[in-house]
Amino acid sequence: MVPPLRAGDPAEADVVVLSPGGRRVRLAATLVTLALVLAGTLWGTDASFPFGPFKMYSTRADANAPVVSTRVVGLTGAGEEVRLSGGEVGLRRAEFEGQLPRLVDDPTLLVTLAETYARRHPEAPSLVDVQVVQRHFELADGLPTGEWTDRVLVAQDLEAGS
Repeated sequence: MVPPLRAGDPAEADVVVLSPGGRRVRLAATLVTLALVLAGTLWGTDASFPFGPFKMYSTRADANAPVVSTRVVGLTGAGEEVRLSGGEVGLRRAEFEGQLPRLVDDPTLLVTLAETYARRHPEAPSLVDVQVVQRHFELADGLPTGEWTDRVLVAQDLEAGS
């Protein structure tokens, strides 16, 4: 058993006391951090993280609001739907969702996805169209009703330039 330290023990010589200036710097840094967290909490968005709320974890969804699932699909000449999100072209769904504003502003970016899919799946039928589709699943008291609707957010015709 180790005896407790007593006043005047040589081990106490290792204790370093902050100077008044050092304490002021630490206090100022703490106040700035707290001010940023408070401002982020009141007015911040996900882009403000870590000083703002990460809304995915800091808010609660309405139990009767639809749940939205975004996917990117390619359409073949026969009208078959081919999933391009979920890793088929090297990007996950969350990565697509993060790029939605860019895709809406410039639908020609979807051509790159079709080209990547064709390179990775040379035996697959050619795609004639690429779409970003949002499926809205209806809820009632937080439970799925079985009803859903699809909305094409943006589309790019791949044959238009051919």
